[in-house]
Amino acid sequence: QVQLVESGGGLVQAGGSLRLACAASERTGSNYAMGWFRQAPGKEREFVATVMWNSGYSYYADSVRGRFTISRDKAKNTLSLQMYSLKPDDTAVYYCAQSGPMPIAIGSRGTYIYWGQGTQVTVSS
Repeated sequence: QVQLVESGGGLVQAGGSLRLACAASERTGSNYAMGWFRQAPGKEREFVATVMWNSGYSYYADSVRGRFTISRDKAKNTLSLQMYSLKPDDTAVYYCAQSGPMPIAIGSRGTYIYWGQGTQVTVSS
């Protein structure tokens, strides 16, 4: 069972930046995706960004493309999300997730089988 632990959330003013990190307890091969999702109060959990662990291919939700950057550090077994130009609408609990092998719909919540506990990001106006 892969354990994912997020860190780096907090309170920031609109226009500010934050960097989230996710540490994985173990590797389960290399042909999978690791991504970030978020859930605001009263809303469904939504896709933010993902990266293919092996190739480094990344994919973003339209709402964050150009403002957020996802990256992975293979040596440290960590995933990061650098967030710039934050908006109040970015306020949510952010979750790290890992897919099963050979994922297809990497932007779909159902593709991911391991989840972290989440870290709160609050953007004040």
